[in-house]
Amino acid sequence: MHDKSSFVRELVEQTFNKGNLSIVDELALVDAVSHTPGWGIPANRLGLRLLIANLRAAFPDLHCTVDDEIERDNRSAALWTLRGTHKGVFLGNMPTGRQIEVLGFVFIHMKDGHITETWLMIDQMGMLQQIGVVPPPTGNFTKNQV
Repeated sequence: MHDKSSFVRELVEQTFNKGNLSIVDELALVDAVSHTPGWGIPANRLGLRLLIANLRAAFPDLHCTVDDEIERDNRSAALWTLRGTHKGVFLGNMPTGRQIEVLGFVFIHMKDGHITETWLMIDQMGMLQQIGVVPPPTGNFTKNQV
């Protein structure tokens, strides 16, 4: 896994896709900071584990793919897609059996091969719309509105 060019891809595969949460403890420093706005979880390594565990519980067939990745020095950035079926409680919402497909971004800072800080954004509104909890937007935007 420690091929630098595939760090984010392997991290996503091992954690989100396979549920190997112990790898978070192996790769993230004890005092690593994890920024995940809007999810109400601790901003640390435990918070990252909780996010992954809760997503996998709500979407047991969760599968994530890294669509694009950039690495420079000790930083990585990736655009990724999350797909799954809503079969468990998600943010207090009972299972609907609906499919989701949303985008996410992750930015990772590393030191000596270990994660020191992450920024993780997942299209939570899109997820809630796709499971039917939040209505989709209505109307169209036109050039005359700007």
